[in-house]
Amino acid sequence: MMDLSSFDIDAPRWDQSTFMGRLKHFFNITDCTTALLPDSRLDEAKALVESCRAGSVPPGTTEEKLYYAKKLYDSAFHPDTGDRMNIIGRMSFQVPGGMAITGCMLQFYRTVPAVVFWQWVNQSFNALVNYTNRNAASPITPKQIGVAYFTATSTALATAVGLNLYTKKAPPLVARWVPFAAVAAANCVNIPMMRQQEILNGIAVTDENGNKLGHSKKAATKGITQVVISRITMAAPGMIILPIIMQRLEKYKFMQDTSKQSVDASEERVYFEDKNTFSNGNFNLLCIFSSNLSFFF
Repeated sequence: MMDLSSFDIDAPRWDQSTFMGRLKHFFNITDCTTALLPDSRLDEAKALVESCRAGSVPPGTTEEKLYYAKKLYDSAFHPDTGDRMNIIGRMSFQVPGGMAITGCMLQFYRTVPAVVFWQWVNQSFNALVNYTNRNAASPITPKQIGVAYFTATSTALATAVGLNLYTKKAPPLVARWVPFAAVAAANCVNIPMMRQQEILNGIAVTDENGNKLGHSKKAATKGITQVVISRITMAAPGMIILPIIMQRLEKYKFMQDTSKQSVDASEERVYFEDKNTFSNGNFNLLCIFSSNLSFFF
């Protein structure tokens, strides 16, 4: 069996100087299946990683088992503190969590209460993710966390509600892009505010051997700027392209038939349940409202 006593478990498995190497690395640590594992399994992986770092690899351990343990460790434990992160804030939860919230923001954009609620949910999710993955070497106070959360949420709500009202008479496609504008605006506030200590005090800079050279505010600003841009870019495909696709699909007969069936069902439901309550004018308005809610996009 291969001698793993000198195995460097902290060395990247793939060449990080290439795009494909970095892509494989981040696909590995953001694997959403790792979010389903129990804490006991994650603690076992942590123990194996720490044993390997200490130069004591348990007998019978394979190289592949060490790589998998490191994958679980990187996905669930903070790189600075070594503490287990809450499941919602982990990068491995970004795909299922973000996908669900994005879908709700794109679906429930027609009324102000729905816009307010789902933007609040999204910014609460983002704030938790940013706090969970913060640089522990630059501590942030509870007051600063509160200010960052309030500012980002207020920015998102103001952008979403303002644009939602402004686009009432605009084409439907424009209205469907309002959630993306709100998300982009909030990211420009949420991330810098949540990581303000790094901007004010700088982040540690090391040489290629890991020796600390000092702190750099410029490096912190550049890194946070790249995070903001990447967050907005990641949200763009689903929140910009998907509404365009749905609008194109609505022109086809099978989509129109689905919409008509939804309207018919809404009319029957309202008629039989409330035929003695509504006037004809209110009845028609409620039918339109019900059909909008029952038809996705």
